[in-house]
Amino acid sequence: MKKDVRKAVIAGNWKMNKTPAEATAFIEELKPLVADASCDVVICVPFVDLQNALDATKGSNIKVGAENCHWASNGAFTGEVAAPMLKEMGVEYVVIGHSERRAYFGETDETVQMRTRAAIDNGLKVILCVGEVLEQREQGITEEVVGL
Repeated sequence: MKKDVRKAVIAGNWKMNKTPAEATAFIEELKPLVADASCDVVICVPFVDLQNALDATKGSNIKVGAENCHWASNGAFTGEVAAPMLKEMGVEYVVIGHSERRAYFGETDETVQMRTRAAIDNGLKVILCVGEVLEQREQGITEEVVGL
């Protein structure tokens, strides 16, 4: 990576872990550990933890990301969160296309593209996942799966 062109990012996706109180406590422990990081530090937390994460990271170098967003800006999409909602909260990043979303929830390249477009159009930084699941990595077929 050309450091003069791109800054490194280390992002952690929490998946379905940590209550809001646990998230706050974890972030308080994390802040001094990454205070001098030479890269961007991003925590991608469950939707229920977003406000706590945003509050706990104020004044620190830790950025907050969501774990998904919908392609529509509003509508009857129960359980989904729209990119404009995330942006207004102060979320900077969003993970899109995670292999688990593809495997368990039928996410496709088309829906990933629509979610990505919505995120970018709303000023979010996208962490786009195009990788394989563990079994595919262990079989050595990563290049075939991601089309390299």
